[in-house]
Amino acid sequence: MPNPIAFAALAIWPIVTVLLFMRLPRERALIWSLMLGYLFLPEPPAAFDLPLMPPLNKHNVPALAAFVIVLWRYGPQGTLLPVSWVGRALIITFVLSPILTVVTNEDPVFFGQVGLPGLALKDAAALIVQQALLILPFLLARQHLANGGAQRDLMVALMFGGLVYSLFMLIEMRLSPQLNLWVYGYYQHLFGQSIRSGGYRPVVFLYHGLWVAFFIMTSVVSAWALWRMDDRLSRMKLLGAALYLSLIIVLAKSFGALLFCLMLVPAVLLFSRLMQIRIAILIGLLAVSYPIMKGMNLIPEERLLSAIASFEPERANSLEFRFDNEQTLLDRAYIKPVFGWGSWGRNHILDPVSGNILTVTDGRWIIVIGVYGWVGFLAEFGLILWPLILLWRESIAAREDSISPFIAPLSLILAINLADMLPNATLTPLTWLIAGALTGYAEQLRAQRLKLQSHTAKLQWQSVM
Repeated sequence: MPNPIAFAALAIWPIVTVLLFMRLPRERALIWSLMLGYLFLPEPPAAFDLPLMPPLNKHNVPALAAFVIVLWRYGPQGTLLPVSWVGRALIITFVLSPILTVVTNEDPVFFGQVGLPGLALKDAAALIVQQALLILPFLLARQHLANGGAQRDLMVALMFGGLVYSLFMLIEMRLSPQLNLWVYGYYQHLFGQSIRSGGYRPVVFLYHGLWVAFFIMTSVVSAWALWRMDDRLSRMKLLGAALYLSLIIVLAKSFGALLFCLMLVPAVLLFSRLMQIRIAILIGLLAVSYPIMKGMNLIPEERLLSAIASFEPERANSLEFRFDNEQTLLDRAYIKPVFGWGSWGRNHILDPVSGNILTVTDGRWIIVIGVYGWVGFLAEFGLILWPLILLWRESIAAREDSISPFIAPLSLILAINLADMLPNATLTPLTWLIAGALTGYAEQLRAQRLKLQSHTAKLQWQSVM
């Protein structure tokens, strides 16, 4: 169980946020308050569980504190919701669809002798607040990180955050994942899953070693992108940072994150920014279409398993277990396909005698479909995909030099995060931060394009007159 230090860290984080906003420009304070909170605050079960509220933990306390401070210091900054009706509809659906989830799940669910309660009005209130807190980083970033300079700050923060975090990772690579136990008094996941290839996969203060590796992957991509495009930092230092972080991602012992690096680093080094945006939208569309293809039995699972088993049987067995669980959970989700089963673990299969959960939810997509149905899935994944669609649309009409060079690598990072949410539940505040920043930038591009078109039409009309 978490010790008093864990709860104290959560309690004082609003004070840390205030200090950051006092010492840094607004954009950097927002980035660092959310990033440092994500990287160093304790994972659940460390949380404040208040009545009629979702648990207040590391995933919402920093965003809530930043929202209050920004509103207090700077006042309202334009519209809180996106400009486009699609973006607004997605956010409203994301926040309010739990009402219909609760309405369609008022009856208890039984597994033999074991029963789970039906949902009530208080559950609807808690789920709405939970969704609203989850989306706060997106809304804040859309308003305050919409320009290219702020997004450069975001990439610099990802790089420096990775450099700092790598020091803690090296400790755990040598001594085994112990930092969360030493500082906060508990181990946040199964220790056996951190043992890899005769060594240890670092976990530090995140949920799992895969989360750590994914974050370092974003640091590697950011470092190489800055080395190619940024002229405000020393190129030799950037090259050294990129090479060092590339070594760390190898030592992190995560095949998926390493594969993502091998895909994205050549893209940011070799391709134009417009080509990178096109690659990002392709990755994003493929990721969102996977659950649909899975439901229609269009994924060639047997062929994939046979191919992988030919060179790595252990990984093939793990993938087969994942496929089987996904299918079991998807079959259950089809009983409540539109708005899902809601909370209390109703989306799982339980042992009819002991009440133990028999299914494993790894991918974020199957969690969301099980809890909130296809409506919730389309709202959540649609919100993350939407900025990529907006940027792709605006990039068609824009000159390459009119688009910030930092938009392209951030688009790739966001797209690969969508892809990683198929096998893992790596939806983090940083995901929403990047998605919101790209949405705000795409809206600015559209406003500039419409203004230019209006001005051109006015000049043409005057020349005719």
